Amino acid sequence: MTTSSTDTIEHGFTPGSARAALAYPRFRRMWMASFSSNIGTWMQNVVLPLYVYDRTGKASTVSIIMFAQLGPLLFLSIPAGVIADRFDRRRWLIAMQLVQLAFSAALAPLAATDAPLWSIFLVALGVGIGNALNAPAWSAMLPTLVAREDIAGSVSLNSTMINGSRVVGPIVVAVLRSAGVSIAQIFLINAVTYLFVVGALLRTPIKQAIAAQREPGLRQLTAGIRIARANKPVGRLLVTLFTFSLLSLPYVGLFAAVARLNFGVAKGSTTYEWLYATWGMGAAMGGLAIGTIFVGYDIRKLVRQGFVAFAIFLAAFGLVRTPGPAFVVGALLGFAYFGTTTSMNTILQSRLEDHQRGRVMSLWFMAFGGTVPLGNLVFAPVMDAIGARWVLLGGAVWALVLAWYCDIARLDRLAEQQGAGHHLEPDHTATFDEHGISAGE
Repeated sequence: MTTSSTDTIEHGFTPGSARAALAYPRFRRMWMASFSSNIGTWMQNVVLPLYVYDRTGKASTVSIIMFAQLGPLLFLSIPAGVIADRFDRRRWLIAMQLVQLAFSAALAPLAATDAPLWSIFLVALGVGIGNALNAPAWSAMLPTLVAREDIAGSVSLNSTMINGSRVVGPIVVAVLRSAGVSIAQIFLINAVTYLFVVGALLRTPIKQAIAAQREPGLRQLTAGIRIARANKPVGRLLVTLFTFSLLSLPYVGLFAAVARLNFGVAKGSTTYEWLYATWGMGAAMGGLAIGTIFVGYDIRKLVRQGFVAFAIFLAAFGLVRTPGPAFVVGALLGFAYFGTTTSMNTILQSRLEDHQRGRVMSLWFMAFGGTVPLGNLVFAPVMDAIGARWVLLGGAVWALVLAWYCDIARLDRLAEQQGAGHHLEPDHTATFDEHGISAGE
């Protein structure tokens, strides 16, 4: 029997749609606050690698800074997931927002004085640690603000929020830089935006999921892995995301280098920000589509079709040589990228109990955020040596492999033939509807 800590409300919208999720006042408040804050985050995310690349001209140096910001997800996501399932999520989230605020503000004077890169690395690491400790609790909290049948809409909106801010953030940066605002001031603006989420958390009651059992010692740290191993579709999704992030997504962290090497974008031009925003717009539309035009569609099929589309557009992104075509292909690439990952996340979230989400979502964030900087470290020297084209083409080939490998519908059919449900934990099973979403019992 699957449970949710939020009661169903009468909203009159299609279950699982974005409009249904927005009908919940608590979710709506948190979503709007997070959207506002994430605009600032993506202002910083788009400017920081550009700032480092302009100072050094080396993609490998950019990859080191990006590892500082995202690498902590690899090492801290699992303990952060335990914390998300065991302690007061609201207090923890407020604390982590303030940590990120402090370190983001510290970037401003360092950039203003062109401080040594090692100091920027350390401060970016502080931001990354705060983000790594925040992410599992945040991801585990959001679905508890809606009823289980509306989780797909909440996941879709969360993806839209992340990618919508990827659009707005770079556009704001382009406008501000054209008006003479410095990179240091942009870092300071981002620091202030964390207060939006702090304010929303102070106003929003959040129920803490109660675990079915408490586990001693180190077993808490491996609980997410054991849940994923027992639940084959969840395990398959996580393996898929780990390898996808490592081999197909290095271009995300090295976007500034790709823009210079592949499309000849000049230093000092705002074309990079507009190209990034266009890609982010595609990603936002891809995430939103899962909760709108694809409501009722079997999202297990969307995952496989999405990987094929992603492979085609990533290959095209690697082959075009000028900014004009890159804008068109970049938008399509973004759509395929986040439409696919949002579908995967929706399946994953719907097949977990509330008290399991923190521990399993810690693995998701290790894969989705933590593995990307590893790919950056591996492939940035390759870009420096031979350009970006072959890195992008290799990622496209791997996406085609994943289109074959990530066949969740087949795993569901095999389980049905064996007469067994997908075990989430001992004594917990769930059934799934024709769209691959947990239907409860």
